[in-house]
Amino acid sequence: MRERDDGAAARRVFRRAFATPRWTRSSEMISRSRKSVLAMVALFGLAASAVLAGDKHKHDAKHEGHEATAEIGKPAPDFELKGQDGKTYKLSDFKNQIVVLEWFNKDCPVVVEWRERMAKLQAAYAEKGVVWLAIDSSHMHTDKDNVEAARDMKVHYPILSDFDGKIGHAYGARTTPDMFVINKGTLVYMGAIAERKGDKNYVAEALDAILAGKPVQTSSTKPFGCSVKYKKA
Repeated sequence: MRERDDGAAARRVFRRAFATPRWTRSSEMISRSRKSVLAMVALFGLAASAVLAGDKHKHDAKHEGHEATAEIGKPAPDFELKGQDGKTYKLSDFKNQIVVLEWFNKDCPVVVEWRERMAKLQAAYAEKGVVWLAIDSSHMHTDKDNVEAARDMKVHYPILSDFDGKIGHAYGARTTPDMFVINKGTLVYMGAIAERKGDKNYVAEALDAILAGKPVQTSSTKPFGCSVKYKKA
């Protein structure tokens, strides 16, 4: 009987000696929990990245309290606006052509800074049949302001009046300039004219791709410039 008791006692000592301490088991549980949390965070991050990547192809659903419907790969919002030349321009009239929309404000220093480069770009692609329209959504401007701007700044293409901001909000235009390239009625590029500091011209690349029958590689970038001076709601 004594031998059995001694054997049982020995086994208990053995188990205690090689058993995992409670604090170790707790640490393992905490470690596993942390790994689970990190895995969930990683999955969430991937999902968020996918959403953000998709959002690059369209503007916010709400823009300054208005609906923004412009989206890459979808029909560009139609409009009918009056130009400083007295003519009326309707986007759908150019449904079989390439159209560039340039958000414009004669008082914006960035517009002034880029004026010469914008003019050269427009002239180069006008020779290839590209339609170029500037749009002014500045609430404080008038048709007369843009008549003077076209003359003084040598803008040789229409500046359309959108002083109530309806079309600007539809496109989600944020800055002047803010560029939109439309191919046969479909929006294929939106964003900056070019790199702020660099040689890459996003609008030129988009137009070259379309003219070559190729897809536009960079369809969306962040525009830079002055904020569009919309009328406060």
